[in-house]
Amino acid sequence: MSSESSSSRQPPASSTPSSIPSLPTRGPQPTGHILHDSLESAKHITEVPCARNSLLAGIASGLGIGVIRGLSAGPLMAGNWAVATFTVISIGSWHICQNQFANERKKVATVIEAMPRRTAKQAEEKPSAESSLAS
Repeated sequence: MSSESSSSRQPPASSTPSSIPSLPTRGPQPTGHILHDSLESAKHITEVPCARNSLLAGIASGLGIGVIRGLSAGPLMAGNWAVATFTVISIGSWHICQNQFANERKKVATVIEAMPRRTAKQAEEKPSAESSLAS
């Protein structure tokens, strides 16, 4: 086989994975070292959409339930309730917020997609309105 036929089988350079730009991220780029990546991601947790609000809601609710359970039960039981409440409320509010973001993105995409059609429709109506005014 010639080198020309083997090079023609390769995909064009524009479709190779290395040439496709990655999506912009707010956090640090992964390096492959799990411990280092985890620590760097933890430093930038507030840059993750919805993370700050969901963590604050989890902390407040966990503290509240922990104090209430601490009045009626022992400290170990109160701590378990506080951690469980923090986890459930944080994850739940984060998922609700993410769904709201996704729905908003869909609405924006629909509006952006409809904009050229709306502009074209207005352009079609404009000449017909001008011709009816002229006569």
